[in-house]
Amino acid sequence: MGQQMNFQVVLLAGGVSKQLFPLVSKELPKALLPLGNKPLLSYTLEQLESSNLKSIIVVVAGEDVAEQIRAWISGAYDDRLSVESVTVAEDAGTADALRAVASRLTAEHILVISGDLVCDIPLGAIAATHCRKKASMTALLCALQVAGTSDGSSGSTGKEKAKQQSSNDVIGLDPSHEFLTFMASAARIDKQLQIQRSIVRAFGRVELHTDLVDDHLYVFKRTILQEVLEGCPGIRSIKEELVPYLIRSQLQRSNPTIQSKPLTENGGEQFERKIAPNQLVKSPLEQASLLGAQANNMKCCAYIVNKDRYCARVNSVQSFIDVNQDVAGERAVHLTGYDISRSNNVIHPTSKLGYKSTVGPHCMLGEGSEMGDKCSIKRSVVGRHCRIGSGVKIMNSVVMDHVTIDDGCIVQGSVICNNAHLQERVTLKDCQVGAAYIVSGEHQGEALAKRDKN
Repeated sequence: MGQQMNFQVVLLAGGVSKQLFPLVSKELPKALLPLGNKPLLSYTLEQLESSNLKSIIVVVAGEDVAEQIRAWISGAYDDRLSVESVTVAEDAGTADALRAVASRLTAEHILVISGDLVCDIPLGAIAATHCRKKASMTALLCALQVAGTSDGSSGSTGKEKAKQQSSNDVIGLDPSHEFLTFMASAARIDKQLQIQRSIVRAFGRVELHTDLVDDHLYVFKRTILQEVLEGCPGIRSIKEELVPYLIRSQLQRSNPTIQSKPLTENGGEQFERKIAPNQLVKSPLEQASLLGAQANNMKCCAYIVNKDRYCARVNSVQSFIDVNQDVAGERAVHLTGYDISRSNNVIHPTSKLGYKSTVGPHCMLGEGSEMGDKCSIKRSVVGRHCRIGSGVKIMNSVVMDHVTIDDGCIVQGSVICNNAHLQERVTLKDCQVGAAYIVSGEHQGEALAKRDKN
């Protein structure tokens, strides 16, 4: 990366995500979920390493999770990366995570990346664009797409698609697609969407897109980032609050009198209430920039991903299945570093297939796993040291490590976590089976997991 000396990386690794229950737990945090039989976080770290960004601050939610991630990074990337781990509270927002490391930031520009982002976009190109445009903030955007569709089919259920549609981003761009003029999630917008007149006056025309997604990768000018985080303690979310605030601030003129007044904790709460995306805000916080910059010096830019690039986030159960299918197939297998067989799949040489058993294209079979006779695996990822009985069918699913599946089972559109056991002739459709859970009978659309004793 040509701008390497001017950049610092903050990687938000998260903790135990409620959206991924029962896949995640304190024993298996989100960052270490198996994606193509590799920990999810490895994809981001390897991308940073290939971009020669080897000094990284990793922010983790919760001390128990932080200890696991520190130990894993130390073992996997010893002598390859310089990683500093910082722990925040489990309920900390993403902007809170940045505040926790604000004093450690010294570079001119800060690259903030979510640990659940899986992509092949050259980070150097994003950094170069940010610097060339002299941007205060640059956000990575990609076209809205359905993951897991490299063969023309979708693993998403109708319910999941409806949920995805309702949570789309609404993104405003100027006619050149260079500047961000508006950003909000559809769920936070009421029936009527209001755009500030100053935005239209400044850019002439505003294009509103619901076919673009904010990928939670941002580049910030450090001085602006630190000043806003300190001056606006009510901001807790990067996407929902910090980014929209910066977008509005690029159209404001500075007011030294207002800028010199420190924000109180109450002022932070007022800010959060008054800058709802669907409101025209006329408070002093909106009429004056806290960033100490005159209008037009503040630039919020967009980096839009080419359609031939891969970009997806693992932030739901369905996206976990979909992205596993992608990294096992033609669409994103290049991110894994695995060798592809002539049958267009990845089968570890230590695994064993029984008589008339088949592993279809766009599948993975992990180290030491064994299949009985007349089994079939289609568009699925099977982990390490699994024991699969005879006559088992696995379709559009993810099976983690050390799973036992007895004879005659049928698994479709499901996730089976580590050490789970499916007894004879179990049928699962669109289910999630928690770690070490024993399953019998037929289930559809259920989350099967042991109850937390706490």
